[in-house]
Amino acid sequence: MKILLMGNPNVGKSALFSRLTGVNVIVSNYPGTTVEFKKGTMKLGEQWAEVIDVPGAYTLEPTTKAEEIAIEMLKNGDVVINVVDATNLERNLYLTLQLLERKMPMIIALNIWDDAKHKGIIIDVERLEKLLNTPVVPTVAITGEGIKKLVSRLPEVLCASTN
Repeated sequence: MKILLMGNPNVGKSALFSRLTGVNVIVSNYPGTTVEFKKGTMKLGEQWAEVIDVPGAYTLEPTTKAEEIAIEMLKNGDVVINVVDATNLERNLYLTLQLLERKMPMIIALNIWDDAKHKGIIIDVERLEKLLNTPVVPTVAITGEGIKKLVSRLPEVLCASTN
C-alpha cells in the first residue's frame, strides 16, 4: 500500500512524515529531475505501508516541476493524507477540493493546530468533516499530537473506498 502525504509547501508534511516513518527514510530524486521526495515505511495494522512525502503543491493544475511530479505520484498512490495548515485554511483547501474531485481515498491532517488555537482561530472540525465528506484530524506534527488518531482513522478511509 502507498500512502501519499500531499499538501501545500511548508504545512508540516516532512514533520508528519518523520512521525509516521521514524528513521526508515530514503531520499530520492524523481526520475529525470532534481526534485526530491522522501520514502519510508510504517506499520498499519498487520501490514507495512510505504509512505511518500510528495513535493509541495498548491494545485493539481501544475505551474512548477514539483507540482507536475506531485500529480504524477498521485496516479500511483492508494490513499492520500492531505496535510493542511490550520492557520491558513482558505489557501490550503483549494488543493483539498481538487483532491476530493479525483475521488482518491483521503484523510485530512489539520496540522499546526496548536498555532491556530493560539491565534484564536476556531475551526469546527466535525462540521468541516461533514462538509468535505472525508475524515479530518487535528494534528501537531512537531509534537506528535493527533498522530495516533490520524493513523487509527486510515483504515476507515480505506474501507470506505472499497465499498
